[in-house]
Amino acid sequence: MARILIKKHFTRRRNADGFMSGVLVLSLSTVIVKVIGLAYKIPMIAYLGAEGMGYFNSAYEIYAMLCVMATAGLPVALSLLISANRERGMGETVRRIDRSATAIFLLFGLIGTLFLLFFAKPMARVIGNEQAFFCILAIAPAMFFVCLSSSIRGYFQGFHQMLPTAISQLIEALGKLIFGIWFASIALKRGRELPVVAAFAILGLSFGTLLSALYLLIRKKISKNLLRIETRKEEYPPSRDGLSALFRIAIPMTLASAILSLTRLVDMAWIMRRLQDIGRSVSEANEIYGAYTTLAVPVFSLIPSLIAPISMALIPQLSAAIERKNKDEQAALSDRAFRLTSLLAMPASMGIAVYSKPILGILFSKETEAITIAAPLLSVLGFSILFSGLITTTNAVLQSYRQSGKPMISMSVGAVIKIVTAYVLIGHPSIGIYGAPISTLLCDLTVTLINLSFLGRVIPKSHRSEGVWRVYYKPMIASFLAILASVAVYLPIRSFSYGTTVAFFVALLVVGIVYTVLAVLFRIVTAEDIAPLPMGEKLLSFWRLYHTEKRKGNTEL
Repeated sequence: MARILIKKHFTRRRNADGFMSGVLVLSLSTVIVKVIGLAYKIPMIAYLGAEGMGYFNSAYEIYAMLCVMATAGLPVALSLLISANRERGMGETVRRIDRSATAIFLLFGLIGTLFLLFFAKPMARVIGNEQAFFCILAIAPAMFFVCLSSSIRGYFQGFHQMLPTAISQLIEALGKLIFGIWFASIALKRGRELPVVAAFAILGLSFGTLLSALYLLIRKKISKNLLRIETRKEEYPPSRDGLSALFRIAIPMTLASAILSLTRLVDMAWIMRRLQDIGRSVSEANEIYGAYTTLAVPVFSLIPSLIAPISMALIPQLSAAIERKNKDEQAALSDRAFRLTSLLAMPASMGIAVYSKPILGILFSKETEAITIAAPLLSVLGFSILFSGLITTTNAVLQSYRQSGKPMISMSVGAVIKIVTAYVLIGHPSIGIYGAPISTLLCDLTVTLINLSFLGRVIPKSHRSEGVWRVYYKPMIASFLAILASVAVYLPIRSFSYGTTVAFFVALLVVGIVYTVLAVLFRIVTAEDIAPLPMGEKLLSFWRLYHTEKRKGNTEL
């Protein structure tokens, strides 16, 4: 009995460390990728202006929606099935699933690329931005390479190997940055028209995805022997069984993600058309859309994209715990994912809502007019960050329990709210473009509440569950107090003519210090969270020593 308990303890500790290290690797790479992305947008908006970025972003949103439809569900389903079958010791099933998934991904990539090439002009016409036609053509090859990359990433994630995904994302981002700036400068030197310059810029993304796919192919070939599975069970199911399981999980995930992606296309179509309905010209509408999507949306998307690694690391770990039927471990992993999401998203949500103008002013200092448009929109979007992050995490938990149809229901309801409210609000003369972020907030809030109600019936009750107070309320109180302290510092420094930039960075430092202290005092952060971090064990030893000395002092008193 004692041996079983010890084994369970070490299994739980190993999985906790694996989960946290996976989150750490992917989060670090995501931060670097986002920094590279911002570094890319700064020269791009200088080259193209808000209008040119309107062409760029119109093509990118169409490409992003197709990417979601082709790759959103399958990599997650692949990692989930590989992780579960590894736990059972079914090596041949893992190999069959991988081969089937690769063939499907390649087919989807080819179809997506051909679709973009042949229907570029009609799609540009439908969204009311015909000059985006050139950008759609330039981004078409990226579809094939992204699908190939997604297949290999799902394979590695099923083995709880997050590093290949992280490195491939960095290669893709660097390729987009280097080739995008280079191609755009060439087009400008040759005196090309603005839509063509935008197409040359977005061609860099296609080259970045090519390099990323090549890296993953080489990495998978090298790692084949290292990732072998010792088959422990006899396996007789035909190949189609693995394939059908893949689709049963992937299709609802894909539809749910496609619905979410559809809401972004709604923004594009409604902003362009409804702004014209209330008296804006095509050029003005494109400029407003370009400022919103190039300045406000990327900053808003930064934090949810940092939360995505939590779900990517969670799914294979939670899937394995479900396979072991370990209710304590399932509850602990789910609670930890929600707590990490809240820990990161709550201060970011409040901070971006309060400091939207200084943030955009620092990142895009030369784009005064675009900042004037985007800053108040980003403030509204800031309130959506928490809910957007929770959508990612709650979807991941539901998918791990093979409840993939549930996110599809919540996303559908949210999409209807988004479509209706965006159409009504953007077309109202006194609201206009503000209708876009407001409708996003209403959509994300709705989806989060529905998902949380689903999870109440799915996650098993366990004594290891941390409770709502620690998961949500404590980070909320700590975030509010930290932002309040930063504002108390920010306003006097700015008023003493030190400048907005200096005042903002001092305020940011104050937020970091106050929030960290409160996170420790409120016990939001645990020893299991700290241990997998770099120098985590040393930090814990100092922490334990401090508490030991403190207890000794109290005893002496």
